Amino acid sequence: MQATETALKGCFILQPRVFEDDRGYFFESFNRDSFERAIGYPVNFVQDNQSYSQYGVVRGIHFQQGAYAQAKLVRVLEGSVLDVAVDLRKDSPTYGEHIAVELSAENKKQLFVPRGFGHGFSVLSKTAVFAYKCDNFYHKKSERGIIYNDPTLNIDWKIPETDTIVSEKDLELSKF
Repeated sequence: MQATETALKGCFILQPRVFEDDRGYFFESFNRDSFERAIGYPVNFVQDNQSYSQYGVVRGIHFQQGAYAQAKLVRVLEGSVLDVAVDLRKDSPTYGEHIAVELSAENKKQLFVPRGFGHGFSVLSKTAVFAYKCDNFYHKKSERGIIYNDPTLNIDWKIPETDTIVSEKDLELSKF
């Protein structure tokens, strides 16, 4: 596994070693020891989630606060998404900055989003199946979010506004 730290400290793009031949391919999507060596500290994932979405869907920007904060390891099983991580650590030199990376079934990249970050994605393909591992359980009362089109964050979701599909819940999220 190749790990590349992004401009946001602690947030890594992970590229697995893929073995391909005329039968298809094989790769380890997760190996705890390799993963922890790559990011430099232990993470205990306790919950796996999966979503299916159509083109234009924007999910996020979501996070949980306090004792229920979550780190996530995300990847795409089918299709392609633009995955976004926003640094919400007030003591960080990159507070309020974001990175965006295309994750797809084809490129097999993964993104590790540490605790203290907001997370979201937009679907670039006709449909997408998105999977994520979380290091803490979902806790509704700790759930927070930032509206996807926040003018301060100014995230380019790579979807025309006319094609953007956002849940009612996410349209009610606060600005940064």
